[in-house]
Amino acid sequence: PGHLAPALAGGLVAGGLVCTLGGPQANPALTLALLCTRKLSALRGAMGVLAQCTGATLASAAARAALQDDAGLVTRVSAVGTAGTALAWETFATFQLALAAFAASEHAAPQAGLALGSAVAAGALAAGPFSGGSMNPARSLGPAIVTGLWDDHWVSWGHPGAPPESPGKGGG
Repeated sequence: PGHLAPALAGGLVAGGLVCTLGGPQANPALTLALLCTRKLSALRGAMGVLAQCTGATLASAAARAALQDDAGLVTRVSAVGTAGTALAWETFATFQLALAAFAASEHAAPQAGLALGSAVAAGALAAGPFSGGSMNPARSLGPAIVTGLWDDHWVSWGHPGAPPESPGKGGG
């Protein structure tokens, strides 16, 4: 279906979670943003990242067991660009998501849900063709652990080191 359906699905799920659960913290990138702005203690942040990564790994294991083809679980650098291009788009998409999260934190659930859901969909649409549009390091880590596919995984975490194999081209 291309990038539109997954982007809209992710945006609707994120918006729905914010409206129903009050915006649970499920993203290590947003946790880091909260730590940097001193809105979260170091211990709570570390425990949050651990819980987020554990949850993503368990969800990926469940998805892998339920799906016949688990190749779609892993976010990859596409053949459209390089790992550097993917990193730039992933950084931009994650930044706009964090900006929306901070801006929406002062608003009631319906407005916050719409803002965050729209930010997730927009980020996935913009970055998706290059990096998979994860904007969530835990979402990329869980499938990598479960499937063992680590090609250009460092892009999801913004690690400045060189990719482990086939520079500039993920997938396989």
